[in-house]
Amino acid sequence: MADQTQLERLDAPTENVSATATGGMPSPKLSQEREQATQRRSRLRWFVLGGAIVLAVVGFFVWRYMNSYEDTDDAEVDGHVNNVSARISGYILKVNVDDNQYVDKGAVLAEIDPRDYQVAVEKAKADLADAQATARAMNLNVPVETIGTTSQVSSSEADLESAEAGVAAAQEQLDSARAQLAQAEANNTRAQQDAARYGMLIAKGEVSQQVFDQAEASAKANAAAVDSARAAVSAAQQQVSQAKSHVNAAQATLRYSRTGPQQVQATQARARAAIAAVQQKQSALDQALLDLQYCTITAPAAGVVNKHVEVGMNVQPGQTLVAVVQIDDAWITANFKETQLERMKVGQPVTIHVDAFGRDYQGKVESLAGATGAQFSLLPPENATGNYVKVVQRVPVKIVLDPNQNNDHLLRLGMSVEPKVWVK
Repeated sequence: MADQTQLERLDAPTENVSATATGGMPSPKLSQEREQATQRRSRLRWFVLGGAIVLAVVGFFVWRYMNSYEDTDDAEVDGHVNNVSARISGYILKVNVDDNQYVDKGAVLAEIDPRDYQVAVEKAKADLADAQATARAMNLNVPVETIGTTSQVSSSEADLESAEAGVAAAQEQLDSARAQLAQAEANNTRAQQDAARYGMLIAKGEVSQQVFDQAEASAKANAAAVDSARAAVSAAQQQVSQAKSHVNAAQATLRYSRTGPQQVQATQARARAAIAAVQQKQSALDQALLDLQYCTITAPAAGVVNKHVEVGMNVQPGQTLVAVVQIDDAWITANFKETQLERMKVGQPVTIHVDAFGRDYQGKVESLAGATGAQFSLLPPENATGNYVKVVQRVPVKIVLDPNQNNDHLLRLGMSVEPKVWVK
């Protein structure tokens, strides 16, 4: 437009002069200049129109590109940090790693002095062997006492029958009874002495209960035999009463023998207690073996070590000794504004620019947090007080890297990154 105005100014006097000189008709030169000016104006208009179209197209594509992603600079590399702690107390005997060293899963990080726990294992083995021996002995006593009790009942019943049958023959037994009385007294003396000795031995645990019971039963039987023999001597005068007395003694013996099942039950209870003691000692041995294994502290995963332990330290259970940073399994935690989440979805591709290397990584959106970052802070905001100020909140978004993107393990936890989520 400026060229057109200037051209009109230049053409005006020339036109007047030419028109005057030619009697009102323009010259050929003037017509040519006008045609050139018109062509220039036409070209200028097409240039301006073309520029406007180019700018519109460029602006459209720029707008489309800017509208095709959401980005943020509030993002960092995140990952797992395994804090390896001691499971037992003890003296650190050896440390096998240094700071920033890469270790594989299962690598030995440190060792606690195992000698105390080796002693505990040996003691637990000895206690288990003792408990097993006791249990075997108790289990052997159960069938023996069961059989003995059954036999004793049968014998007592037979004695009762015999005593009842002897009532008729009591008078004929007088002479024989006197001889038997002397023998019975001798046997009774020996049996009573045996019972007394076994009583002292069982208190010390040197003989079994069965042996003591048999000695005691033998002593009682001999005492009953003495009574029976004495009764037989006086049978000449009191045949009937002696016979009845013998029957009563046999009945008493039968009643005593019938208490055998209760004795068997008591023995069975002791056997079960012995088995339970074996199980308890086995558990103690298993725990001692575990404690011995815990003396060797291994890496739970592959990663870079940050150690907090030195040789000579006395550690306690739960005390952190080593931190293993899993750089193989790193991801991006990006805090996007809540106004940016409208078009973001799980699975969308992401380009991550890492400031440290000036390099781009590829990944995808894996998940969006269930709450804003403020909700996980130490002091979450409380808007019920009435002092409410609306602030745009940020929501953590987890972005995982595509396979083979971090094979060189350059990414470190905490690095600043700039993710760009492609929403179109």
